[in-house]
Amino acid sequence: MSNTTLAETGHALATSAGFDYDALVIGAGMSGMYQLIRLRQLGLRARVFEAGTGVGGTWYWNRYPGARFDSESYSYGYSFDEELLQEWNWSEHFAPQPETLRYLNRVADKYDLHRDIQFEARVASAWYDDATRGWTVTLEDGSRYRSRFLITAIGVLSTPTLPRIEGIDSFRGQSWHTARWPKEPVDFTGKRVAVIGTGATGVQTIQEVAKTAAHLTIFQRTPNWCAPLHNRPITEEEQQRIKASYPEIFRRCQETFSCFLHTADPRGTFEVTPEEREAFYEELYASPGFGIWVGNFRDMLTDPAANREISDFVARKIRQRVKDPKVAEMLIPKNHGFGTRRLPLETRYYEVYNQDNVTLVDSTATPIERITPAGIKTSATEYEFDIIVYATGFDALTGAFDRIDIRGQDGRRLKEAWAGGARTFMGMMVDGFPNMLMLLGPHTALGNIPRSIEYNVDWVTALLRHMQEHGLTRADARPEAVQAWAEHVKSCAQGLLTFEVDSWMTGVNRNVEGKQTRTIARYAGSAPAYRAWCDEVAAGGYRELLLD
Repeated sequence: MSNTTLAETGHALATSAGFDYDALVIGAGMSGMYQLIRLRQLGLRARVFEAGTGVGGTWYWNRYPGARFDSESYSYGYSFDEELLQEWNWSEHFAPQPETLRYLNRVADKYDLHRDIQFEARVASAWYDDATRGWTVTLEDGSRYRSRFLITAIGVLSTPTLPRIEGIDSFRGQSWHTARWPKEPVDFTGKRVAVIGTGATGVQTIQEVAKTAAHLTIFQRTPNWCAPLHNRPITEEEQQRIKASYPEIFRRCQETFSCFLHTADPRGTFEVTPEEREAFYEELYASPGFGIWVGNFRDMLTDPAANREISDFVARKIRQRVKDPKVAEMLIPKNHGFGTRRLPLETRYYEVYNQDNVTLVDSTATPIERITPAGIKTSATEYEFDIIVYATGFDALTGAFDRIDIRGQDGRRLKEAWAGGARTFMGMMVDGFPNMLMLLGPHTALGNIPRSIEYNVDWVTALLRHMQEHGLTRADARPEAVQAWAEHVKSCAQGLLTFEVDSWMTGVNRNVEGKQTRTIARYAGSAPAYRAWCDEVAAGGYRELLLD
């Protein structure tokens, strides 16, 4: 079918049913931007709703000090535009947030995306109507739009959560969640600063704030294992080599378990001598990026004894880097092994605790009782602060969906359908919610996120093309296909130490009501296996879907 015919078909889809658009997309981050480009190529009339004032998603909202990639920059950007790959120069191996946001705005400008994006447009509800086989989306300002398809591009870590502590609104100083950071620079010079939380964002924030604050007090509930990032500028010679190697780089990402430029060592931990094992750990600890997490011995996340070996190694490193033995022990996790939770990468993070202007508070031993107008009151004492930073993470994976009143057939609420844990088909569809397509829904392959984004957008685009070419107007997942996928997701999780630990990857968030019980919240299979499943569905003519 020619592009002209596809365009005419798309226009007919919208007008014949009285729809405003063929597809409505929620979110203008990396997935929403790429999906808009692909919808245009199909000739479909599309509109993107974005709550912020600009594109970028994660890189628009997370402006906190120290925010940057922990995937290699050149493995993270879009791969579909060869010209853009050659035009754009990444300045560092792990680029900072401002540079990434400039990159995404460059993409938006090149493809003139802004004309189809409605900013400051937060979606309140999305309801499916079986009579018209379409969706009605209502924004918080009350305006409504109707379309055949609803595509969610709302991300897996996009709904920030504040701790459940009394008095947050009473604080007279400045306070922000890291994911809702002001656009204007924040000056910490001479200020008394509190940071609550030591996850990935907390680690990056603490490293920067400690450089200038008069005093920094860190409230830690659960320490996390951290490893060095080893970032540095990209030389001109490296720049040329990277640009010449993009096909190889992206091919490598397609082959690895999590789409990073690292893959597990084929050896088992105890298949080598203790000396060889120690040397390998040293090599990984001195290497940039996630190699120590996803490029370690193959049994690191399945064998408790193997995990203890790497945990003991990293604990020794922490004790070497932190001068005060008591503080070092506070920073060493006791309730989970290395790599069983999301691994923060750091740059001299542990050395921060050697500074005279830094204090670490154990929030388990002396819990925060309330936020006061002057600062923070714990069970042991009261602190006064000028600035409080909440690095308290996100309502992960399903949180962004829960905040929207999404209703499928017969008015069934998505939140209720997922009350016992998310159930999807390949993380992209939910039975009983026809024509709703999720680009990064629960149980999709994660890892190096843009690599998953591009694949999922292309899969959704191929499905829409198939429907165009065959005159189909409704797509729903068959319940038996959802069940088969649920069983596959469960089987992938079996034997992994990750699923014996409370974290956002197991659906636990103590700051969110109803999320205190572990679920299999994250797809733990490999990205190649995920793509193979999805490819088989498409190659088989989408038999797992109800199409008519």
